Amino acid sequence: MVSSMHTEPGTEQASQAEDLGNLDNQLQDPVLCRQLLHRLEAALADLPGQTMRFMEVCGTHTVSIFQSGLRSLLPAGITHLSGPGCPVCVTHDAEVAAFLEMAAMDNVCLCTFGDLIRVPGPHGQSLKHAMARGARVRIVYSPLEALDIAAKNPQWTVVFLGIGFETTAPTVAATILTARQRKLANFCVFSLHKLVPPALKVLLRDQDAHIDAFLLPGHVAMVTGLAPFAFLAEDWQVPGCVAGFTPADILLALCLLAEDLRDGTPRVQNAYARAVPEQGNPRAQDLLHTVFEPRDALWRGLGSIPESGLGLAPDFADMDALARLGISLHETPPLPGCRCGEVLKGRIEPRDCPLFARVCTPLDPVGPCMVSTEGSCAAYYKYSL
Repeated sequence: MVSSMHTEPGTEQASQAEDLGNLDNQLQDPVLCRQLLHRLEAALADLPGQTMRFMEVCGTHTVSIFQSGLRSLLPAGITHLSGPGCPVCVTHDAEVAAFLEMAAMDNVCLCTFGDLIRVPGPHGQSLKHAMARGARVRIVYSPLEALDIAAKNPQWTVVFLGIGFETTAPTVAATILTARQRKLANFCVFSLHKLVPPALKVLLRDQDAHIDAFLLPGHVAMVTGLAPFAFLAEDWQVPGCVAGFTPADILLALCLLAEDLRDGTPRVQNAYARAVPEQGNPRAQDLLHTVFEPRDALWRGLGSIPESGLGLAPDFADMDALARLGISLHETPPLPGCRCGEVLKGRIEPRDCPLFARVCTPLDPVGPCMVSTEGSCAAYYKYSL
């Protein structure tokens, strides 16, 4: 007989997973969602003009809102804007041109996550086209895989394309530290990492966007905590709310945003406390501060934003791919006809682009918002046509 004080190995983890699964099901419960919709409608009824334009800046939120059918259920006065929350989508034309230049070099091997190989660059070329011409491009599921490729091929310069926001940057930082420990001199990183808060400031200055509130990214906030977003309420009197990804998570956050607007008390709140500590993840933050430092960065549609990117700190300058390969970012013409930049700023919806679903499709994308599974155009195409 086994005492109730003991559990078999893995039982506790299995129980936790079951609890999370049950919670996830509860947060998709139609009755709960209907109650939250009524609460949202009540708050909206007392808003000036009975309208609220909110923007989410997270690709997972983009997909969740469409996939769950939530967008079609929102009250008529609420406008959903999908902002620059997809890391593939915000990668600038000049950055695409730079990694295509790397791919064309002898003895260089690029390692990247899958979506990036299809992002069109100058003349519509992409890493997929470069692969067809014989370029060494490897799709990896973790940056650590790039270290194994570097270890097995010392004759190559292995470049990892570090793409993403505060969510993925700590993993890349840990990979860089591991490369240093393993003394892999042929490994380097092209850091394309972007920081979300500086982009929000640019969006708020855009008078054509008319953003009333921000649905803040849960994954980013897990790392950063709430403090980096405090400026929304303090400096701009715009409410923000960190949200999870189930329908009830999102609806609760929208209720809190609408109620703050109704009451004239803009705050930055956390509706995802089960996963997001107010202070974030100190260990991940330490990794970022050790390996990276803020730098000016280019964003598709938003241009150059001061200190909105992460460059390698001086102690890791030898692992900077741009410096190692002697490549710099040059002015690069935008993709002809593509209006992804305006979509990312919330100025237009994807279907307002004349290329959408006609010339530009997920099978044959013209712009990056149709490439990524988290892109606004891809979500509209899959769930709104």
